[in-house]
Amino acid sequence: TFFGHFSHRSEWQLIKIDYKSIFSRKCTEEDYQTWHLHNQGEPCVMGQKQIFMKRRPGNYCMLGKDYSRILSAESCICRAHDFECDYGYERRSDGNCRASFWFNPSTVSRSCSQGQNYFNSTGYRKVVLNNCTKGVKDMYSARKQQCPNRPPKGLVLTSKDGKLTASMGSNVTFLVHLDEGDSMRTNIQLEFGDGTAVSYSNLSWTEEGIKHIYKSAGIFRVTALAENTLGYDTTTLFLHVTCPVEHVQLLAPFVIIRNKEVNISAVVLPSQSRTVTYFWWLGNNTEPVITLDGSISHTFTSEGVHTITVQVSAGSSILQDTRSLVVKEFFKSLLLSFSPNLDEFNPDIPEWRQDVGRVIKKALLQVSDFPEEHLLVAVFPGVPTAAELFLVPNKNQSDDRKKCEEELEKASSVIVTALNQNLVEFELKPGVRVIVYNTQLTLAPLVDSSPRHSSSAMLMLLSVVFLGLAVFLIYKFKRKIPWINIYAEVNQEKEQEMIGSVGQSDSTPKITLSEFTTSKELMEKELDARVKRGVGNACESTREIPNCTSV
Repeated sequence: TFFGHFSHRSEWQLIKIDYKSIFSRKCTEEDYQTWHLHNQGEPCVMGQKQIFMKRRPGNYCMLGKDYSRILSAESCICRAHDFECDYGYERRSDGNCRASFWFNPSTVSRSCSQGQNYFNSTGYRKVVLNNCTKGVKDMYSARKQQCPNRPPKGLVLTSKDGKLTASMGSNVTFLVHLDEGDSMRTNIQLEFGDGTAVSYSNLSWTEEGIKHIYKSAGIFRVTALAENTLGYDTTTLFLHVTCPVEHVQLLAPFVIIRNKEVNISAVVLPSQSRTVTYFWWLGNNTEPVITLDGSISHTFTSEGVHTITVQVSAGSSILQDTRSLVVKEFFKSLLLSFSPNLDEFNPDIPEWRQDVGRVIKKALLQVSDFPEEHLLVAVFPGVPTAAELFLVPNKNQSDDRKKCEEELEKASSVIVTALNQNLVEFELKPGVRVIVYNTQLTLAPLVDSSPRHSSSAMLMLLSVVFLGLAVFLIYKFKRKIPWINIYAEVNQEKEQEMIGSVGQSDSTPKITLSEFTTSKELMEKELDARVKRGVGNACESTREIPNCTSV
């Protein structure tokens, strides 16, 4: 029977040939003779002596379906050539099988537990389908030995699919393999690197794998520990758990100074650590700068508009964001704030910020004749809504720098004046007008520039200053104040008149003026006491000082 096809395009063909017409009769016993199978005179082949029935030469007869070729088979005595080198062994020049350099003949299967038996190889094994018996069979066959108690060695930890990456939320299966050790008496502990761990009393519980689900992205250190009473073995696997990147935003200044280092960063959502690769294209660079950090520093050496592109790769997802930066030798900037009603309509998306930036620029051009192409407005993300106004020079040559700086300062003063007078405003929608303010110091809290608040605060400040100054002058220059000296002289005259009227009677004891405390000393003591009582009592210093001589 033949089968095949005539060409590559044809179907399979089955051909049967009948040779009955060639033979005139069926073979009988007289048509056969015996034939002994041998190998160069050796009658034992594959451990057997076999005798076959062979048709005699010149006899043309048909064998038939019931023809049996083997007449007899007898097993031979096993000899050395009936055995080959076992796994891990190789035949040396002397004809003996020795262990290979990479094979440890003392290795015992981990399934061999204490109290059980195993067959330890002698370095030989009988050739497959060899039927020899006795002879050297016992000497070359594996010997039965008792399983020893041994420490674990050769611990291997892998994932079921052989990969070192996994998606967040997916089921990861870990496989633990032990080359040596008693698997039934070896404790297995697996730490997944996210604060959770599992433990098994023996290795047989882990044959189907250990499953775990990671709920966050990152690089996790997975550690396996095999331990028994004789020792331990440990191994580590680093698994990258990734999450598809949904959003990337490039953060960089809108206008920067030439030859000054600037920091550029990329914000990735959802936030991931150590599993994101960043590819940065800066300016005209043809090759990207690759980092594992979401920020990079760069110095632009030429003026003009430069484009920055960042690509973020996490797992199988790649996203990118692009920004344009203006590089100048110098520039002028102002921080802007807005009336609170703008925050109610702020969706905090890039398209809205670009549209509002154009509207603000148009409103500023109405109060200033500064060239439009040199006026840039950048609206910051988030609320409260804030923006930055950039005034860039028209010429950047060193000879004209002073003139350009003066023009920028002049234009800035005009715009600041208009902002302080609430002259810059725009209509966000019918009935909703937004006023643009000049933020003096910081973006938050915004400065309230209404006149009534400024005047009341200034009045309070001046009152405190004048009050403190008055107390200081009284304390330091009290002897030189004119009204105090005049008041003291008048009191002394009144004291002399009253003393003279008292001295008309000789019987009355005479008291000299020197025995009384002078009014000047009394005033000094009074002023010292009031200064010590503090500023709170300073206003009482205008009261009349009592005259001791009138007592």
